[in-house]
Amino acid sequence: QVQLAESGGGSVQAGGSLRLSCTVSSTYSSDRGCMGWFRLGEGNKREGVAAICGSAGTTYYADAVKGRFTISQDDVERTMWLQMTTLKPEDTATYICAARYPTGPFRSWVMASSEHEYNYWGQGTQVTVSS
Repeated sequence: QVQLAESGGGSVQAGGSLRLSCTVSSTYSSDRGCMGWFRLGEGNKREGVAAICGSAGTTYYADAVKGRFTISQDDVERTMWLQMTTLKPEDTATYICAARYPTGPFRSWVMASSEHEYNYWGQGTQVTVSS
């Protein structure tokens, strides 16, 4: 079992920044796993935001966040981060951390952004961006 816990959500004005954190249990090893961020959109549909795979940290991003969000990880701290800058009101959502373990890297963003590819999920953290 892999356990995930998010933190760092909050309320900011448009143009502001937030950093989300996801801590992962010791049962996860980045050299054989992928982690990702999703957000709940309309109708509670999970929308892939970003993902990171392997100890080399191969990254994948949704077009809507490229250039604004950065995903990273630290194996020693057992933490994955999502640095969000230039936030927009449409970024408002519950952000959820997910893990796929064990696995090799995703072949594409299509795969990395599919909720069906992940087998472990956190509870989520709320991000609210006001205009």
